[in-house]
This record gives sequence, C-alpha cells and structure tokens, in this order.
Amino acid sequence: MNARIVSWVLAALCGFYLLFIAQRSWVLVNTGEPIAVVLGVALIALPVIGVWVVARELQFGARTAELGRFLAAAGGLPEDDLPRSPGGRIDRAAADVRFAERQRAVEADPEDWGAWFRLAVAYDDAGDRRRARAAMRTAIERYDPP
Repeated sequence: MNARIVSWVLAALCGFYLLFIAQRSWVLVNTGEPIAVVLGVALIALPVIGVWVVARELQFGARTAELGRFLAAAGGLPEDDLPRSPGGRIDRAAADVRFAERQRAVEADPEDWGAWFRLAVAYDDAGDRRRARAAMRTAIERYDPP
C-alpha cells in the first residue's frame, strides 16, 4: 500500500474520531451543567485544531509531491544513491558530504526552489527531520508553477 493511500485512510479515520468527539462535546454543552459546558467547549476546540492540523499536513504532502513530480520530469530530482548499511540505514558520513554540497547550492542561489528541495532531501538523509521539513516549506514558498 503506498503512502498516499495510507495517509488518506488515516485522515478519514481521524475525521470519524473528530466527529465523534464533536458530537460528545455537543452533548456536554447541552446538559447546562457548568462543568460539563466548560468541558464540552474545551472538547469542541480539539476537533477544530485536529482538522486544521490534518489539513495542513495533507496540503504539505500534496505540495511536496507536486514539487517532486515537477523535478522528476525536469531531471532535477536527487538520486537515492547514498551507501547504506545492511540494515538499510544511510551512511552518515556520505550523507554529511551530500548535505554540504546541497547547502552550497542553496547558498549560491537562495531563490532556487529546486535547490531547497534537494537540501530538504539531504537533511532527511542526514536524519534531521525538523530542518528537512523547514527546507521543504521554503522550497514550497519559492516554487512558481509553470
């Protein structure tokens, strides 16, 4: 099963859960009991926040995939050619060398969204997911669809 199907299935399950929580929140608010009303209002905030988070993650994934498809069509997608351990982990020294190359490319042209995309992949290869996501967000911001 590919990642896109899994993410949509999980989003649907999350949606059902959030609907259930919203329904329970409404029941609490309608009791008229002060503590139940406060709890109900607090629980209503959870579905709203949950929907927002899921929507942002799906949007991030869709935009990332769009950039990846465009780079692949243009021949600019980074190759997955780093050496790996028998367990499948990327060799850290090789990832660090690749990262330095990608960082220099971004420094040379900070407006190039493709360079930011490749830097995000390099961050991910080096195991720094937080910076990988930040670099990918920068790539998405700089991307100008044809």
